Amino acid sequence: MTSQTLSTSPVTRTLSIPRLRTVFDGRVIAPSDANYDEARTVFYGSIDRRPALIVRVRNAGDVARVVWLARENGLELAVRSGGHSPAGHGVTEGGIVLDLSEMKALELDVERRTAWAETGMTAGEYTSATGARGLATGFGDAGSVGIGGITLAGGIGYLVRKHGLTIDNVLAAEIVTADGRLLRTDAETHPDLFWAIRGGGGNFGVVTRFQFRLHELDTILGGMLMLPATPEIITSFVAAADAAPEELSTIADIMMAPPMPGLPAAARGALVMMVRMVYSGDVEAGARAIAPFRALAEPFVDTVKPMHYAEMYPQDEGRHPMLSMHAMFVSAIDRGIAQSIVERLPTSTARMAAVEIRVLGGAMARVSANATAFAHRGARIALSVAAMYEHPSEAATHQAWVDDFAATLGGRESGVYVGFLRDEGEARIRRAYPGTTWDRLVAIKNRFDPTNLFRLNQNVRPQGQGSVRAADYAAV
Repeated sequence: MTSQTLSTSPVTRTLSIPRLRTVFDGRVIAPSDANYDEARTVFYGSIDRRPALIVRVRNAGDVARVVWLARENGLELAVRSGGHSPAGHGVTEGGIVLDLSEMKALELDVERRTAWAETGMTAGEYTSATGARGLATGFGDAGSVGIGGITLAGGIGYLVRKHGLTIDNVLAAEIVTADGRLLRTDAETHPDLFWAIRGGGGNFGVVTRFQFRLHELDTILGGMLMLPATPEIITSFVAAADAAPEELSTIADIMMAPPMPGLPAAARGALVMMVRMVYSGDVEAGARAIAPFRALAEPFVDTVKPMHYAEMYPQDEGRHPMLSMHAMFVSAIDRGIAQSIVERLPTSTARMAAVEIRVLGGAMARVSANATAFAHRGARIALSVAAMYEHPSEAATHQAWVDDFAATLGGRESGVYVGFLRDEGEARIRRAYPGTTWDRLVAIKNRFDPTNLFRLNQNVRPQGQGSVRAADYAAV
């Protein structure tokens, strides 16, 4: 299958809820329904939007019908996988939510080490299922993230240094485009589209499933070290993470120590560095790789141990944090930046404030910058400043603190990972897609979505806003 036109009949042109429930076997949620508030809620609690309707699709045909319905009625279309978008792109105000959460089919080919996975699966569900066969694909660091959204953005997680970004392990995809076709895309079939969806977000259609490469990965050395956070330890941590074997990927969060059982008295109220670690290789070699981190200081907490990879994904369902954040790529964290982190973090009035450090490199960096729409292959460090708060009225205050802090760390002019962007405007989106990457994405957008139907995302706008005509797709 390279292209298939999906029937959208008998979709009605009206938004009659009874009629739509007939079309979609009752899987339509309206504002008057008891489960409406639960269905419209996304991960971040600061996002409060009221769609006209929510449709929980079950297959590509349903997806095409919802796309048709939004297009014909001129309604904003939100595509929801896991709902973790910092900008809240998984829900719309007054439009239609295409909810993929019931599309969870997984086809494993253990012999070829590949998997076809529908995009309603979460990273935790996929990792548990493949882990039962001693196999894995790298996603991010949260189990409830939908594999659709994180893959389209790029995917920076626990296996990034060993196996690259999530998109570096995508072999093919099936996608419903704005004209209602289901396309298969890979390196040989619609290669420009395949290039674009690997890092270009949801600008080009609704991916219904991905084919992923699987890696042998059963027991890892993983867990968390909690260390005191001083300028010396922060800079030494970054140097150790950069020098570590590629089997080791780390994510460090610097914050005031959160309340947790068994926390030593010396850590209570102290600024700490919570380092999540995954060594994807021999456990004894992993112990040697982690030894330099344990030697930085006596850990307050050390949970690093042999475990199954899926255990790195905690159950975070039910949490809906309100979060202000600013993300960036930086080339280094020197003593001055580390000092600024230590001095500025305690000044936040938020319930919790943190600086997150992800040291990159390894397999991610060996892919050419123009091989995918994720162009930041040479990025050394992904850095984020965040503040978590309790009430929506606090948002402006905490965002101002975050933005001012981030500016001192190089955040105004830096590149950025599109998966960590809030609603920050086109200039910041362009920093996610530098140089010719942006121009190439616009050209592909012109071909596959010339009317910008898929615009509730970190949007790459087409040049011109014409109507969709058969001629627009003749050369595709």
